[in-house]
Amino acid sequence: MNKFLLIPILFIAQITYAQQSYYNDVDLTLTGQDLYFELQNKIDINNNTFTYDDVKDAVKVTDEDPENNSNVLLIYGYNDNDGNCITDRSRDKDEFGGGTCEYNREHTFPRSLANPPMGSTSSGTTGIGADPHNLRPSDVQANGNRGNKKFITGSGNAGSTSGAWYPGDEWKGDVARIMMYMYTRYGDRCLPSLVGNGTTQGTTDMLQLFLQWNVDDPVSEVEDQRNPYLENEYGNRNPFIDNPVLATIIWGGPQAEDRWGLLAVEDFSTFTVDVYPNPTSEKIWVQSTTAFQAESYVLFDLTGRKVLQQPATEEGFIDISGFRSGMYLLQVISSKYSITKKIMVE
Repeated sequence: MNKFLLIPILFIAQITYAQQSYYNDVDLTLTGQDLYFELQNKIDINNNTFTYDDVKDAVKVTDEDPENNSNVLLIYGYNDNDGNCITDRSRDKDEFGGGTCEYNREHTFPRSLANPPMGSTSSGTTGIGADPHNLRPSDVQANGNRGNKKFITGSGNAGSTSGAWYPGDEWKGDVARIMMYMYTRYGDRCLPSLVGNGTTQGTTDMLQLFLQWNVDDPVSEVEDQRNPYLENEYGNRNPFIDNPVLATIIWGGPQAEDRWGLLAVEDFSTFTVDVYPNPTSEKIWVQSTTAFQAESYVLFDLTGRKVLQQPATEEGFIDISGFRSGMYLLQVISSKYSITKKIMVE
């Protein structure tokens, strides 16, 4: 990943009640690689006691079905009423095992795909192979059907496609945020390209696939209930569940949900500047009052890089047809003032 410079006025942290105290010692004004390393240091715990066997009990809490506290939710599942237990979405907590219509522990990032592999999963295994952020309940056969197939784009229910695996519309965001956690915690040992198909985002190692899934499938109730328990019992949290936009700030791509208001732009000006249409994929028009005469436009991406600068024209438009989709920050500059607007490129 490249190191990007922060444009100071663009990223003003507006921390709300939604930010967990766990992050009080994390510098959330950082961007790009700097924020990646900051979060890596935060979640890289030294925990030698939590075992693979402990996960068996932990999932009864972390993955409890919010609609039935006697059950756990099964990743990749989607139908409890078709008479086929392989597709079950929810199952009794006590039906853990290795047989038909039982559930077991799915390594969402498969053990064999890590470099080097994660090793054995005996009951006493600790470390990467027992990381509970990566382990989710799954029907035994569904787990076997997935095997160690890499993830790929798709739609609808979970299943194999082109020799790879689509996790399903309900679970793709969960998967993306787990992959982001694994890459942040374990670095190149869990490169996204080892576990997913598709192109990387710009010059980073993150897959565009996972960044898009992070946007398309917002954090669910069952994801939110995982972090508090694992912070207490395991020692860390998955930051990308707590605030999905952290992925956008680190790797770019389309803007994910910003649960803490990290990308809020503070506008100190009393002048009015309108940009429209917004979002758009071709031209964006800038209109201001006569009291604010724009002289130039400067466009930044979310890593703080200047991607466009041009004089303000009488027509007042900016051609953004050549830019990737996602959120950008537009500075409209006059002789005395500067106003920043958020724009979305489709």
